[in-house]
Amino acid sequence: MTENWTPATWRNKPVRQVPAYPDPAKLAAMESKIHAYPPLVFAGEARRLKAALAEVQQGRAIVLQGGDCAESFNDFTANSIRDTFRVLLQMAVVLTYGASVPVVKMGRMAGQFAKPRSSETETKDGESLLTYRGDIINGPAFSAESRIPDPARMEMGYFQSAGTLNLLRAFATGGYSDLHEVHRWNLGFVERSPLAARYRDLSSRIDETLAFMTACGMTSHNTRELRETDFYISHEALLLPYEQALTRVDSTTGDTYACSAHFLWIGDRTRQPDGAHVEFLRGVRNPIGLKVGPTTEPDDLLRLIDILNPNDEPGRLTLISRMGAEKVEKLLPPLLRAVMRDGRHPVWICDPMHGNTISSNAGVKTRSFDAILSEVRSFFDVHNAEGSWAGGVHVEMTGREVTECIGGAHGLTMLDLGERYETFCDPRLNAEQSLELAFLVAEELKARRLPGRAPAVAAQ
Repeated sequence: MTENWTPATWRNKPVRQVPAYPDPAKLAAMESKIHAYPPLVFAGEARRLKAALAEVQQGRAIVLQGGDCAESFNDFTANSIRDTFRVLLQMAVVLTYGASVPVVKMGRMAGQFAKPRSSETETKDGESLLTYRGDIINGPAFSAESRIPDPARMEMGYFQSAGTLNLLRAFATGGYSDLHEVHRWNLGFVERSPLAARYRDLSSRIDETLAFMTACGMTSHNTRELRETDFYISHEALLLPYEQALTRVDSTTGDTYACSAHFLWIGDRTRQPDGAHVEFLRGVRNPIGLKVGPTTEPDDLLRLIDILNPNDEPGRLTLISRMGAEKVEKLLPPLLRAVMRDGRHPVWICDPMHGNTISSNAGVKTRSFDAILSEVRSFFDVHNAEGSWAGGVHVEMTGREVTECIGGAHGLTMLDLGERYETFCDPRLNAEQSLELAFLVAEELKARRLPGRAPAVAAQ
């Protein structure tokens, strides 16, 4: 996998979506500075995640990956981190019950600062400026000064990631993740939801299960799994100078790990087999992801799998399908069949967000909750039909009650978008919509289970 590879060989490949910094010496100095800083995550943690993803591959777990489309330097507060983490925990409890398997929890947090863009420039009122590419690269304000790529932002991104990760670890192991508390939060959501009657049965059954476990002597005081959780961070590996600066050689194995996150993925715009992003991620030993969009051809996907996971290592590669609700039933089966025929066994999860972006009459980007749910259902239908394991979901969401996606039980419309439209990039599900999605997907998973039988999984 790492033949003729170093953390710097990506520099010899065609590179997309990496900004042109005006001062190369300043960029090089910042890369050296960050390289001297401690790693954000550790190789052993990445190996644990890879083992957990191998369980997903075998049909014995599912993935819940969620968080901001792009984190903001200005929104760096304990409350915002806590709220998103809390909703992810709530979603995970519901999905665990629906699927009857563990949920591997990954946040798009502590490093999701850079965003790919479809254009190099943005025009307003006749003035064209460089596109905003995320806070780790330039600023969102529409001014020439703000839009200049600044290497100093990498250092800010590093320290904010470190602070976020520190708080997430405390939440995950310090009692905030107690399963009984998380369930109580869900009960509160059910009572205020317009679909309360629909969700009440599922939440009552979770309540009964927890009461039974307590009666059997399994409490938060004596069972670590009830009071703590494993939580991993992830982001798109887009800004390669930053990613290279945070690569480290593991002292126990001699392998190279990207230490900016436990899990990194390649986006749909940067998945060229001969490109810089594929070159960088082929050599690190982290579990990695690859976005699979509607333009992906079966032969190209197989070539990418050969590059990124030539030995078919369990848990190494996750394919993140992002087709769009109207395309997934047509476009996903040929890809899935090609991968299965080739004897490959990646994890498959569904990103129902990026293929379902639309614009209001005022030109504001939004997403329909119904389309998001439809793509998830179709994703599971396709895997069911092909005898494969649908491994989970990847969503852009926040723990706050923003108004960025339309639909859901509270019936948000295009007219509501202006109330709390806070994203600088893509629209996110709010807390209520995220939990609603989890309950509805849990219902789907529960309905698909056959008593006394394991999930249908392709031959390994």
